[in-house]
Amino acid sequence: MAAMSEPNEPRVAPGNAPLTKGRAPVKPVLVDSAPTNAIDLTAPDVSAPAELVAITRARHEPRSDPASIPPDAEIRRSDVDHWGRSEKMRSLVRSVYGPIDKYYFRTSWEGFENLPAVGGALLVSNHAGAIPSDAPAIMHGVETKLGRPVYGLAEYLFRTIPVVGTMWSRVGGVTANADNAFRLLHDEQQLVLVFPEGTKGTGKTYADRYQLRRFGRGGFIEIAMRSGVPIIPLAVMGAEESMPIVWKSSRLAKLTGLPYAPITANMLAFGPFGALAYFPAKFRIRVLPPVHFDVEPGQERYSRSRVMTESERVRRLIQDALYDMLRRRKSVWFG
Repeated sequence: MAAMSEPNEPRVAPGNAPLTKGRAPVKPVLVDSAPTNAIDLTAPDVSAPAELVAITRARHEPRSDPASIPPDAEIRRSDVDHWGRSEKMRSLVRSVYGPIDKYYFRTSWEGFENLPAVGGALLVSNHAGAIPSDAPAIMHGVETKLGRPVYGLAEYLFRTIPVVGTMWSRVGGVTANADNAFRLLHDEQQLVLVFPEGTKGTGKTYADRYQLRRFGRGGFIEIAMRSGVPIIPLAVMGAEESMPIVWKSSRLAKLTGLPYAPITANMLAFGPFGALAYFPAKFRIRVLPPVHFDVEPGQERYSRSRVMTESERVRRLIQDALYDMLRRRKSVWFG
């Protein structure tokens, strides 16, 4: 009969027998037969240890009451609002751009009384210049003369450019989409500036100056209808001559990923510095009477034919105003 092992002798786990042929012996793994604190998952009634239950409950404890969380404006340590706009930066820009606007472009306004002192409104303007100079002129004039901030809607392309994207946000730039526009116009009752021509307007050559392109698909009309605010048409004269495009390279635009790659008259006149230097064209900005829409705000959809009709109506108002201003102008440089 085989000898029986002592009761207290440790047992060798199967498959862990010592190896003696050709290699060093392996220390056996001992399995203690004494009871442990392990949990038998096959048992019918298994309860987790008390410490595990405590941890589980702690993870699912309810968060603080939302009413006790302070508003966003109270916990901000800077003057940058939730759109990224900084009033300190706007003040700095106004102090720098002020002399340029007054002595270089010599901007003059007509019909300024048509801008609302309170309430939301969508400012719609023509767009021109290889690097548009009309947006700074409009935003500066409204903020200094009316004392209200202006948020400018622009394509997402601005946000993707390093440094430029951040600076654009600090001076009031917001990515153009329907949700952002609705919040600004309806919820916050702000003044919002939009250029429906987009890059089709700024990419025009000098031969096509002051000939407005199609105002997109009328999205700005639908936004104004849904927000329940009027549209304020603006006609800007002078931006076309401040940086006119004489030629565009489609191949270079594809390589750089830009909407257009222009060669401007400024580059021909000033060399590389002409990429950022404007001609001192005289600026005139005419504010047209507000355009209201007799529709119920807040609807999900509006008649497509009505939207396109109103879009063409606003475009025609600005186009006719530009033709009238051009007829009255005696000089590009002196007005």
